[in-house]
Amino acid sequence: MSEQYAALITEFYRSFQTRQAQAMADCYHPDAIFSDPAFPRLQGAEIGRMWGMLLSRATDLDIEFGDIKADGMTGTARWQARYTFSATKRPVVNRIAAEFQFKDGKIFRHTDRFDFWNWASQALGPTGLILGWTPMLKNKVQRQAAEGLRRYNQKLSA
Repeated sequence: MSEQYAALITEFYRSFQTRQAQAMADCYHPDAIFSDPAFPRLQGAEIGRMWGMLLSRATDLDIEFGDIKADGMTGTARWQARYTFSATKRPVVNRIAAEFQFKDGKIFRHTDRFDFWNWASQALGPTGLILGWTPMLKNKVQRQAAEGLRRYNQKLSA
């Protein structure tokens, strides 16, 4: 079972590297839950749409991944994203620790953790450096991320 789930995590990140949002979405259980500092709780099909939105915005995305571990219930990986943050045109190198839980051969829970202050300092410049540790800025980023996903979903529905 551990090899199956390690292969699933590898497939997920290879799909990310090649910008295949649907292949990424196919790795998730229909009732999956995703969380990271920008998107604190997405469920089901929202997860795939979030990856689709992020990939549609990416002009210079480079993904590296490794340190994959999995057993019959859980898994972990470390990955890094290099990209230009679209809102400010600032370069970002984000190092992420991912945790997974599996159900029915798919990813059921996916939690990405990263240093929000470090990310904000890179993506937002001086504002992120000064305010990146505050709940106020984190909440604002979460609201903007949710609004971006809402607008992306509207485009898909149109």
